Amino acid sequence: MPQTHVQRADRARSLGHASQDTAAELKAATAARLRAAHRAGRRRARLVTCVLVLVLLALLVASVLLGGVRRIPAGDILPAAFGMRTGLADYVIFRIRMPRALAALLAGALFGLSGALYQRLVRNPLATPDMIGISAGAGAGATTVLLFAPAVPFGTSLAGIGGAFVLVAAVLALSRRGGGVDTYRLVLVGIGLSAVCTAYVNYLFTVAGQHGIAQVMRWLVGSVNDATWEGVSTLAGALAVCGLCTALLGRSLGSMALGDQLALGLGTRVGAARIATLLVGAAAAALATSVTGPIGFVSLISGPIAVRLVGTDRSVALAVPIGAVIVLGADVLAQHGPVISPVPTGVLTALLGAPYFVWLILRRRQGATP
Repeated sequence: MPQTHVQRADRARSLGHASQDTAAELKAATAARLRAAHRAGRRRARLVTCVLVLVLLALLVASVLLGGVRRIPAGDILPAAFGMRTGLADYVIFRIRMPRALAALLAGALFGLSGALYQRLVRNPLATPDMIGISAGAGAGATTVLLFAPAVPFGTSLAGIGGAFVLVAAVLALSRRGGGVDTYRLVLVGIGLSAVCTAYVNYLFTVAGQHGIAQVMRWLVGSVNDATWEGVSTLAGALAVCGLCTALLGRSLGSMALGDQLALGLGTRVGAARIATLLVGAAAAALATSVTGPIGFVSLISGPIAVRLVGTDRSVALAVPIGAVIVLGADVLAQHGPVISPVPTGVLTALLGAPYFVWLILRRRQGATP
């Protein structure tokens, strides 16, 4: 028998209810999968963080104990690490080895943080603070003081910080377009000003004496050999402040990762957030450089390693311990590695980082993610 209008309407309503039920089930299943993926990512991040902390503790112990402690009683080693002994134990452990180990750890953390911030901002795994000339600006300032006013207290560190921030200010001023900072122009201007700073340093080399050149070269390569507790305090304060600022910028960084238009739609002040991220990354790199010199490739490789371990969302936070592991591990090898030691820490990070940099470029050329 042919269906009446009432029967057809009932059938349409039942089909509509069925489709609504199916859509609700799909929505619930998708939400459940997203929650499960989020929980799995969080567990993975906690596991990786715990492993990195254990590696850092092992490297700290190795940095303090390797090199000979036979003349120091075993019971004095741990108290001496906290400044609770005098004599040989205090001099070797507390005044030489602990500042060096902690400076390497903290500087690596700052370099890792700065690199991850710039890579998230530019959305490019090859982006680093060096791209806009922070290391070049710091090197120009520090080289000037080392050659012409080496006796000025804290002159090298202050000149390095000043040079980095002067260059960052110039890059920001020259990169503005349409009321905001253009990322593409930022990179190009940074490369150009970095070349200017490098040329200035090379000119200074031509008018400096041999002793001054040797001192400058040790600083430009990057080393924690002359680390002091004052430098450790500077690095610790810098990490605390930059870490807090990064946490405050976390929501803006997450929205900007979706693109500027979506970020604006979500209520993010993209221009202000971009400038704030640039300044925080510059501060982290400049303060680390002012104490240890520009230890190369750490800011480049920490972020991509973090992305591969825990994904993009948590990469900025994880780049901090990864950078610390890289620099502290490189310093232990620089001091005690067979055949190669002793060398400046920056030499080893360059040897390890350059092949990884080439690999990243090849993957980018093939269209792969880092």
